[in-house]
Amino acid sequence: QFCANDPEVFVQAALLAQDYCDAIDLNLGCPQMIAKRGHYGAFLQEEWDLLQRMILLANEKLSVPITCKIRVFPDIDKTVKYAQMLEKAGCQLLTVHGRTKEQKGPLAGVASWEHIQAVRKAVNIPVFANGNIQCLSDVEECIRKTGVHGVMSAEGNLHNPALFEGRNPLVWEMAEEYLEIVRKYPCPLSYVRAHLFKLWHHTLQVYQQLREELAKVKTLEGIVDVNRELKLRCQEEIANQKEGEKPKEGLPFFHWICQPYIRPGPKERCRENGDSGTEKGVRGKRALEEEEDGNSELLSKNKQKKKLRNPNKSFDPSLKPKYAKCDQCGNPKGTKCVFNMCRGCCKKRAFKEVADCPGHGLLFKTKYEKSLSWQHSQRGIQTPEISQRGDAEVGETAVLKEAGDS
Repeated sequence: QFCANDPEVFVQAALLAQDYCDAIDLNLGCPQMIAKRGHYGAFLQEEWDLLQRMILLANEKLSVPITCKIRVFPDIDKTVKYAQMLEKAGCQLLTVHGRTKEQKGPLAGVASWEHIQAVRKAVNIPVFANGNIQCLSDVEECIRKTGVHGVMSAEGNLHNPALFEGRNPLVWEMAEEYLEIVRKYPCPLSYVRAHLFKLWHHTLQVYQQLREELAKVKTLEGIVDVNRELKLRCQEEIANQKEGEKPKEGLPFFHWICQPYIRPGPKERCRENGDSGTEKGVRGKRALEEEEDGNSELLSKNKQKKKLRNPNKSFDPSLKPKYAKCDQCGNPKGTKCVFNMCRGCCKKRAFKEVADCPGHGLLFKTKYEKSLSWQHSQRGIQTPEISQRGDAEVGETAVLKEAGDS
């Protein structure tokens, strides 16, 4: 799956991958702020001409099918027309996430299977559904209600990797299996940590100390030790369990069993935090991060931690420097860039034009000239006799010419 906003770049990248996969997917569903800044994902859903050009070119150049994943519009009819446009352009399989791009984080809410059903009826290509899948019975219900050909799960599958098997295993057993896979196929530790925070979500609410240890651990073996400690604590809790005892916090299973996490909405978050449900209480994370004053009570947890490390730090947006935008992509440009671009765009242009940008430390022209100079010097070292002989022949020719003139 690729995120992209340029037909040529998208296809060039897809050509590198097509021999190693069964299909190339264009991500048109990411609603995150990074997608807004980078101008991709769900933030392209109004640019139908651009999307048509990307899919048409991919369909023409690639030897494998081109597929798309989208989010819906609030209006069902517009969502249907959007799907039909993608099908006409050459999309050969469509995954529909039944939420709008605004439905994310605490505002995620319930995905609309009604939108997905309408798309399924309106197109002639396979359609997959995404949204509201927390257990295997949700998969079966979704297929029955929408008529789709397949179902995807994101968060539900992260909290219970055995979701599609219809099992609810012990959290440490799933972690052990996952960590064995990581040993076989190493990856950055941050990926492992992020997966285990999802898998252990309910248990880490009970054992806060283990949450802190998982956040601080620096090695894979350290994570294995945390899992071992989590297992021992849960087993001890199971041994001391009273007959007839039921799960707490309204969970369907005890916390040591893999199960879905139902993300609370804004009102539920207010009750959890002791707020009354006023405007102050229901503001989302993004609003808190954009708070104009430096009151730590209104800052996000991340900014509160920064404030603890540096009490003099201010988060007032008016005090932040205003960065000029890159001429190419809209990201902040380098203050000393000769092309008035961000580093990524500058690097592409400098490479293409064999130019230098000292502001970004890009010296393509200088290095190229040095390379040529070195090659000339190497040729001079390797063939001194030939050069001298050549000079002698030139001199001899000149002498003959003078003799002929006289």
